[in-house]
Amino acid sequence: MATTEIDLTFTDEELAAQALAADPDAPLPVDAVPFVASGPAGSFVAGSLPTWYMPAAVRTSRKPWHVALAALSVAGFAVINLAGLCITYGHLVAA
Repeated sequence: MATTEIDLTFTDEELAAQALAADPDAPLPVDAVPFVASGPAGSFVAGSLPTWYMPAAVRTSRKPWHVALAALSVAGFAVINLAGLCITYGHLVAA
């Protein structure tokens, strides 16, 4: 599959005019390809989002004390809410 370079230099006014004239309900053509900006930051991987927008998830090891701390924090906020209190702004007040 050969790729060809296309000059995509537009002014802001031209882009705005194209965006306003476009039909948002029009179906995509069968041969449509995603826009890829030059350089590695704008490259696409398998999927529809570019890597700079949402990078791949990285699995890290969970230490038991991390899990316990997270569970304790969630449980603490749940207890505060169940008691009818609010701690949204850092001060414990009646809701």
